[in-house]
Amino acid sequence: MALLAGVFFGSNLRASPVVFAYEQLHAPKLSTGSAGAGATAGALLFSELRCSACHADTQASQSVQRGPAAVDLSNVGSRLSRNAIEEWLSAPSSVKPGTTMPSCFGSGEDDARSISKIATYLASLKQGIKTEFPPGDPARGRELYHSVGCVACHAPEGSVAEPSVRSVPLALGKFYAVSALSAFLQNPLETRPHGRMPAFGLNPAEAADLAAYIQQTAPKGRIDAAAVESAKDSADDVRAGRAAFVQKGCVSCHSDGGKDAALPGTARDKLRPESGCLSDRLPSGVPDYKLDGLQKSALRSFVAVPSSDAPRPLLVQQLNCLACHVRDGRGGPEAVRAAYFKANDPGAEALGELGHLPPKLDSVGAKLTAGWLEKLFWKGGGSVRPYLDARMPQFGETAGRLLTDWLLEADRNADPAQIDVSGVQGHQRGPIGRQLVGAAGLGCVSCHGILGRKSLGPTVLQLTHATERLQPEYFKRLLLNPQATQPGTLMPPLFAGRKAADKEIESIWTYLREASSLPLPEGLLSTADYELKPGSAGRPVVFRSFVEGAGTHAVAVGFPEGVHLCFDAKACRWKVAWKGRFLDAMNNWKERAMPPIAPLGTDVHALTPAADAPETRLRFLGYRFDAKGVPSFLYEINGVEIEDHVEPFADGGGLTRSVRIVKGAGEIRLPSILSGEIVVGREKREEALSW
Repeated sequence: MALLAGVFFGSNLRASPVVFAYEQLHAPKLSTGSAGAGATAGALLFSELRCSACHADTQASQSVQRGPAAVDLSNVGSRLSRNAIEEWLSAPSSVKPGTTMPSCFGSGEDDARSISKIATYLASLKQGIKTEFPPGDPARGRELYHSVGCVACHAPEGSVAEPSVRSVPLALGKFYAVSALSAFLQNPLETRPHGRMPAFGLNPAEAADLAAYIQQTAPKGRIDAAAVESAKDSADDVRAGRAAFVQKGCVSCHSDGGKDAALPGTARDKLRPESGCLSDRLPSGVPDYKLDGLQKSALRSFVAVPSSDAPRPLLVQQLNCLACHVRDGRGGPEAVRAAYFKANDPGAEALGELGHLPPKLDSVGAKLTAGWLEKLFWKGGGSVRPYLDARMPQFGETAGRLLTDWLLEADRNADPAQIDVSGVQGHQRGPIGRQLVGAAGLGCVSCHGILGRKSLGPTVLQLTHATERLQPEYFKRLLLNPQATQPGTLMPPLFAGRKAADKEIESIWTYLREASSLPLPEGLLSTADYELKPGSAGRPVVFRSFVEGAGTHAVAVGFPEGVHLCFDAKACRWKVAWKGRFLDAMNNWKERAMPPIAPLGTDVHALTPAADAPETRLRFLGYRFDAKGVPSFLYEINGVEIEDHVEPFADGGGLTRSVRIVKGAGEIRLPSILSGEIVVGREKREEALSW
């Protein structure tokens, strides 16, 4: 049961607050008496325990980068019952050993009345749960908990050994209504906008599964979490509760819906290291964080340092980035936790740690573009390692923007590589880059896939978004000297000794930027890749190219019903029709000469018209689409404008052609799609071709 309890209460069940980065990076040094460790550790604790809520005007507050924003309680009554809130306020560290919430009340009758009033008020704050969640499956929830990344900060269940770094406790989850816990897990940033608990992109079913696991496995509390009772208190009771909420200073750390949210604190005790929260014997009325001796010592060291010399904890520590990642040789999951970071693709196992652990953060601000960092930290869509089970969490815009700005500044390269990414210089850089990336070139496709096509060898990053994701200067340095740029990479030095390396790298960049409009490189290309399939599109496909039987100005129209035909824009008439498969566009990419494409289907009909009169003047005017995506071709014959429209039979057995004059007078003779001519006037004329 010790390990099971550890999942929810944290290692060793100690009451002192758990700030994960402090436990991971600083506590071991403090325990061994490492010189200079105290002030840095104290700065992190000062920030994450939100000391500035009461000491905003002090030098210490001004020297730390950020503290967590107010926890939003505006919907807390939908999550917790009045009794649960009351028990929590009475003894936070007993309900949840390791919490960063201090005990702000004593055991006297006045404090008991204040707790009751505040609980009454908070239980009235209900906005409801907007999302409907299905019944959760605790077995699936357990699997999620141990795969998506929860165990980076929280304790794994049933490990062969207990983590040496104290885990962030989860015990408050046992008090939640299950739908409210599901809603919190799906969108924790709504309640905790500071990003200390990030979002993991859970869908409603996953959130419900995870909530079911947490509530099934958590030790039973004295409060039933099955439902949150309806508030029956009077308006006067609620108003009295809010007055107590403000009077006790709760608004310094909590928002209750925008009413006096997060009031600035004052320098209550001037932060004298031997008094107040840091004293060995706490005075009456002082918040009790249950700080242990090392934590008090670290905070005292930090408070004693002038603000100009005070160390500033990095945002990567405050947001627990180093729980999963390594930066400057620090951080990363310890062995007990790392065992749960796995790959879902057997091919990735060949990469060793690179195949199942999150990447290092060294120089990441010089590596990734600002736009891609924004995707990673709060906008979404930035993950490029689908073979990892662990998910990149979202920290919200406020914290994410701070982290983005800090990384770009901290990792700025004073001597960036020179690379021309304009694509203007030289000729055919895209096609040259494609050849270099291919199997017969430098063989990049041996490890990297493109546009969803897997590589020829082990699974590593796709190159699809490389030019959107990477800064071009980093891209060039990486290709020229992989090990120096990204120590530990498996990428070989492919450009060593190549005289044209600079131009070749620029050509590869150009190809990757234009990859969606160029063919896949050799090795990844399949002859089926460029078959045009109207059936899969669900709408007609219009393709301009050189088509056998229709000449060099052909416009082919393929219908999902499996009947197709081709218009000659030079001769302004239909030239060929067929059934079955449509066209293979591969010939367009084989060579610049672009040999004509042959129809892929069967029953090919050459549409033979009457001979054109020598004096006929023709002008193609293009085509326009109707609501179903069917084109109508427009052209002039001797100054008369024609609209020519073809649609398939519903059963795919043939085609119906409708023709009319849209501008000009009289009648005109047009080539039939059957044989001979049809006479067209203002009224629509129709003819059909069937197989």
